[in-house]
Amino acid sequence: MGTGVRQVADGTYLVHGSNTNWVILTEGDAATLIDTGYPGDREQLLASLAEVGSAPEAVTAVLITHAHNDHLGSAEFLRSAYGMPVYLHEAEVPHARRDFLHQVSVGTVFKNGWRPGVLPWSVHAIRSGGTAHVPVAAPQPFPTEGALDLPGRPVPVHTPGHTDGHCAFHLPALGAVVSGDGLVSGHPTSRAKGPQLLPDMFHHERARTVASLDVYAELEGDLLLPGHGPAHRGPLREAALQARDRAL
Repeated sequence: MGTGVRQVADGTYLVHGSNTNWVILTEGDAATLIDTGYPGDREQLLASLAEVGSAPEAVTAVLITHAHNDHLGSAEFLRSAYGMPVYLHEAEVPHARRDFLHQVSVGTVFKNGWRPGVLPWSVHAIRSGGTAHVPVAAPQPFPTEGALDLPGRPVPVHTPGHTDGHCAFHLPALGAVVSGDGLVSGHPTSRAKGPQLLPDMFHHERARTVASLDVYAELEGDLLLPGHGPAHRGPLREAALQARDRAL
């Protein structure tokens, strides 16, 4: 399996895992890791760090956009094996501990099985650990407000709806946003290409997800690094408005 690494700017890498992306921000050999893919993506995750000249020991922190299994998959492994902190929005911390689970149910997925791409995606998700129990034992809220003192200087931006504590990460110096699942550019269950929302069944509160597009629209930049789909270049405001138009 290839590592799926795509360099999108200096020290900035979008990695295409198995249906889910993660982002690596580097300064020398130190790195910030944003999301971790499915549990089944672990080998690829570790290989991607090596490809960009880093290593798990050099990861300063793991940032999680939201605590769905395809983004949280190896967070506890990295925390327990290497001692790195796992940070999320404060509203998402209990979700990462699995005090509750806001994730599409198997029953809902199969009710939507008639939709193009849903059944192949669901088989892959199950095989990759999409229904596994992968809580983080000691997740932490972001230690400060504003830019985090980590490689890449990411700025957490609360974008609720997909989950209560869903968070994007703005990279002002690059004019980029790591958008998680609140704004994507593709998905195996969608036939649309370009900026869009995930299909309705994936959102905890769809109306809040749509409303959060206004937050994305206010971010300065022209590079979208989504949780699903390829990198998208163009004004972030236009990407958010395109997704809103498609959602209405």
